[in-house]
Amino acid sequence: MRDVQLRGYVRDDGQIEIEARMTDVKSYSMGNLDRTMIAAGEPLHDMWIRMTLTPADLEITACEARMDATPYNMCPQTAPKMERLVGLKVGKGFLRAAGQRVGGTEGCTHLRELLQPMATTAYQTQYSLKNHALDGQPRKDNHGLAPGLLNSCHSYAETSPVVARLTAEEENFVSN
Repeated sequence: MRDVQLRGYVRDDGQIEIEARMTDVKSYSMGNLDRTMIAAGEPLHDMWIRMTLTPADLEITACEARMDATPYNMCPQTAPKMERLVGLKVGKGFLRAAGQRVGGTEGCTHLRELLQPMATTAYQTQYSLKNHALDGQPRKDNHGLAPGLLNSCHSYAETSPVVARLTAEEENFVSN
């Protein structure tokens, strides 16, 4: 069983922080070269990443990872390499650029797998920050389609009824 947890929030200093944790457990006992016995229900993998980003352009200013359970003793050697992501911006080409820095034998497949949902969580956190007051209430100037969403999925296709309604809402807001 794989459990992935993601959290995105705004820190007191205004930076965005994204945390991801992945835990794998088996329903049966097993072993390998380094861990002679991994009991059923005991984590085979238990690892996390914490990424700090600028709120305006989602540039990574800090990134740390830790591996509390791994199949092999040498796996945790890759965790510090996640710091190589500092300076990248979450956006177009992010996963490719991250793969160049921590891909293949330079990193961990499972930590890299967490980067995609972390990027999505970063966007959602940034959107919430831009479009809601800190008290959780919608901002009064939050109207229309958020930038970057057009043609990003089925509902936001430029020909969809959702986009038509959001565009009409924006035009109505501007004309009033």
